[in-house]
Amino acid sequence: MYSVADGRYMSRALRLAERGRYSTDPNPRVGCVIVADGQVVGEGWHERAGEAHAEIIALERAGPAARGAVVYLSLEPCSHHGRTAPCVDALIAAGVGTVVVATEDPNPRVAGAGLERLAASGIETGCGLMSDQARSLNAGFFTRMIEGRPRIRIKLAASLDGRTAMASGESQWITGPAAREDVQRLRAESSAILTGIGTVRADDPSLNVRSQRYESGGRQPLRVVLDSGLSMSPGARMLQLAGDTLVFCACEPGERGAGLRRAGARVERLPEAGGRVDLPSLMTRLAALECNDVLVEAGPTLCGQLLTAGLVDELLIYVAAHLMGDRGRGLFCLPELESMADRVQLEFEDARRVGPDLRIRVVPAREKS
Repeated sequence: MYSVADGRYMSRALRLAERGRYSTDPNPRVGCVIVADGQVVGEGWHERAGEAHAEIIALERAGPAARGAVVYLSLEPCSHHGRTAPCVDALIAAGVGTVVVATEDPNPRVAGAGLERLAASGIETGCGLMSDQARSLNAGFFTRMIEGRPRIRIKLAASLDGRTAMASGESQWITGPAAREDVQRLRAESSAILTGIGTVRADDPSLNVRSQRYESGGRQPLRVVLDSGLSMSPGARMLQLAGDTLVFCACEPGERGAGLRRAGARVERLPEAGGRVDLPSLMTRLAALECNDVLVEAGPTLCGQLLTAGLVDELLIYVAAHLMGDRGRGLFCLPELESMADRVQLEFEDARRVGPDLRIRVVPAREKS
């Protein structure tokens, strides 16, 4: 049974972990608090892959005071050699007395092994304190480790009558500055931004983080373009910007692929399905590239395909209080739905004002048990 004080220290560990929201990718966000005799003697958070983990930073700050202390961790300590040495070894060497973790690490290379090694060394362990909050903080990492694919979030901006563009294709700007700044936040916390060739041709988007408020150490999410027939222009705006662009095709890249590579893009061929890039194969490849969270900024065709394929975890729809008419473009291209029973069922998770606009967060409906 955990005490009020335990909850307070774990809350602090989670707040520390939150500081890595825009920088730890592809690693999970982790915070650590070390307490001795009711006093915090050390704390830390993981900032970037390849750099010290939260436990190591906190142990260094605690020094000798770590011996016999209680360690609060938002995620189970690693027990394997990755980019850094196992944190379990450092905790054992420091002689800590107790380690309380919010949740086990879903990484198959850890998955309880860290806690087992601590217990085998005589260190008392606990797990499950504020686990929901810890998992939410690293939702994409959990999805990748458990399901073998990134977490997929679709971002859309629409008028009150559900239009994403005028019939002519004009779409700038549907929402106001506050909503566009919020999208910068979504981009900054994502591993990759996914779009389709139709959007590239129509809007020539940048798909980068441009807000200094959310930019962290110059890290830019990977830009991913689905271009089955490789019709993307080497002069596309995103190829002139900092960061990597990866173009997936479903054909032999040939000279068009070579032209894109000369312009700075990476080009890869994936299996084809129905004349397009196979979406499950895309998810497997993005997971192999260590993408935890993928933000989709695309048109109704790709968004509809992802939704139909059951590959969407969350939709974030920014709704502006204006009408664009029945000739405007809709949110999704979906297979013909003939009856109410064919509807795509979603559930509201949250709705809030962002400047003059409304941001609605919905998720696929959960099956009733």
